[in-house]
Amino acid sequence: MAALNQNILVAEMTAWRRDLHAHPEFGFEEKRTSAFVADKLREYGLDEVVEGVGGTGVVGTLRRGSSNRAVALRADMDALRITEQGNHEHASRTPGVMHACGHDGHTAMLLGAAKMLAAEGGFDGTVRFVFQPAEEWGKGALAMLDDGLMRRFPFDEIYGLHNMPGLPVGHFETRSGPLMSAEDNFEIVLEGLGGHAARPHVGREVLVAACAVVTNLQTIAARRLNPADVAVVSVTELITDGTRNALPGHARILGDARSFRPEVSAEIERQMRIIAEGTALAYNCTASVAYSREFVPLVNDADATAAALAAAAGVFEPQAINGKGELVTASEDFARFLDHVPGCFAYIGNGEASAPLHNPRFDFNDAALIHGASFHAAIVRHRLPVA
Repeated sequence: MAALNQNILVAEMTAWRRDLHAHPEFGFEEKRTSAFVADKLREYGLDEVVEGVGGTGVVGTLRRGSSNRAVALRADMDALRITEQGNHEHASRTPGVMHACGHDGHTAMLLGAAKMLAAEGGFDGTVRFVFQPAEEWGKGALAMLDDGLMRRFPFDEIYGLHNMPGLPVGHFETRSGPLMSAEDNFEIVLEGLGGHAARPHVGREVLVAACAVVTNLQTIAARRLNPADVAVVSVTELITDGTRNALPGHARILGDARSFRPEVSAEIERQMRIIAEGTALAYNCTASVAYSREFVPLVNDADATAAALAAAAGVFEPQAINGKGELVTASEDFARFLDHVPGCFAYIGNGEASAPLHNPRFDFNDAALIHGASFHAAIVRHRLPVA
């Protein structure tokens, strides 16, 4: 099989990426994106392309040779509810929605790898191209799994990539074991008795109590957990029913917590309940806590990580590969797949001048596309070698 012209492939991936960026879609609404992906996969001659997996997910299957082993490659497709502030020609045309996390680039890279592998082969076995919806709010991977992903499209291991602002283009980074944290969400509701701002002694206002709760929550990571365990507890909203001259009788405190081990997550919840209920009692109010676990920790398999680093060695310069990357307290839906099969998640550089992820001026760096597509193809050929 003849090798694809790399310059042509880069131009195609750039055009795809910019088209996807201009037409972002929120989680489980990726109808145009899914149709775009499915059309391309069929154009490349994949053996099977199935749409509607887990709502708007797409799975493409490519077989070569006689091996019964299968490797999955995953890209996420959804955008965020952020109003873009960039002024480039491919800026979002959908008001209030933009690709502020680079999922347009992830999708384009995996499409490029599919075209490369379909045209060039070089592997013995089955490749599953998993295009996932709704990563940003942690529901897409579960939706695909609940829709029978592992039964309908079985695979032995899985690999995924994410762009990383601040990391130079052409760099690759990962680590064995824990890589990204869990994300827990919480809501603390305080109830008291509101009243006139001039007569606080008549009621049981909750704003001072809520402020005390917010402050006391900071002692969870600082004083109540083992310092060897990485954890973050962040309050992001404080909402009351008060007004300029009325003291509130109801307050809501919302936020999230990050950790890398289930035992730490459980202890954060336990301490949060103690603090909320005890602090509220001190102010003659009551408190209730709702605590949910939205993302699980992402833990890379040791053997799969070693394989990813070996494959990366054929794509990236030796000095641009880091197999001992830092722990990241952001979360990733890819972790759900790792509950079922071993795999590895890794970062590729989006450039040192890149805006941060989830920033209204973020844009995926098209110079990184060929590195991602080439890594996807390399890991398939490494894990499904031709005898």
